[in-house]
Amino acid sequence: MTETTPRRMKAISARSWGGPEVLTEIEVDTPVPGPTEILVRVHAAGLNATDWKSRVAGGLRMWDEPAVLGHDVSGVVEAVGLGVTLYRAGDAVFGMPAFPRQAGGYAEYVTGPARHFARKPDEVDHVEAAALPLVGLTAWQCLTETVHLEPGQRVLIHAAAGGFGHIAVQIAKARGGYVIGTASPAKHDFLRGLGIDEIIDYRTTDFTTAIDPVDVVLDSVGGDYGPRSLRVLRRGGTLISLASPADDALRPQAEQLGIHAGFTLVEPDYAGLSALVELVRAGRLRPHVRTVLPLEQAAKAHEIGETGQTFGKIVLTVEHLNI
Repeated sequence: MTETTPRRMKAISARSWGGPEVLTEIEVDTPVPGPTEILVRVHAAGLNATDWKSRVAGGLRMWDEPAVLGHDVSGVVEAVGLGVTLYRAGDAVFGMPAFPRQAGGYAEYVTGPARHFARKPDEVDHVEAAALPLVGLTAWQCLTETVHLEPGQRVLIHAAAGGFGHIAVQIAKARGGYVIGTASPAKHDFLRGLGIDEIIDYRTTDFTTAIDPVDVVLDSVGGDYGPRSLRVLRRGGTLISLASPADDALRPQAEQLGIHAGFTLVEPDYAGLSALVELVRAGRLRPHVRTVLPLEQAAKAHEIGETGQTFGKIVLTVEHLNI
């Protein structure tokens, strides 16, 4: 840590598990980077559905006290721990440190393993960069490692205009996929701008009868979307559940149809982040930030996110009084 790094910092903590009102601003010690870790001065923190799910019930309960939410961050390296050669103080970075364990992203500073971050591309600012790590890595790992998407393969993405969906659309298109998405009419123009091939209005149309068979389904909605999606997958296809672990009854049903089905949880991944950076630099990927609020309004940001009506991402900005 530098001589100007404050010993204490502000953060947003869940004082108990419940509604958005449990989020409160606190003051805690500024973290110190350990060996192979970096200390990042956070400029922006992205929100994800896992944030409010964790706030409601503690998520996977991998929390320390105080429980500071948030995983996606973008900022500037303040200091490096023992053995770190990848970055130095002053480097702009973004990442998803420690997921699914507590990262403490809703704060002025965060520490994490150096390789849980990547250099922020100049083509995006900190707000856009903070919107990318979790959803970007999830889509990248699903489409390049779980299913090895090849050009011409057909992909159905539910909630295609959402925080995860709009990133998955762009990555699938960059991989040469034929992309179909479910979304409400108000979001269709947005999706067309991303180059999507087909759009299904889930409010008026049953997607199971509206499209030809697909190779991959990405389901971030849950509920009956998983079982219904089996009807549109070709034999040998893959259903990836992101909303919650797949129902035990779904896997045997999928196996009988010759379909792979399962739940995927994203992992921190330096190679994956680097691949996302290359897509951004090539103009193939751009996070859409719908709402920007200051850190102090994290509760309001959660209220907006939980409606499920927004498209793109929600990001909190962090003002450092010591800069």
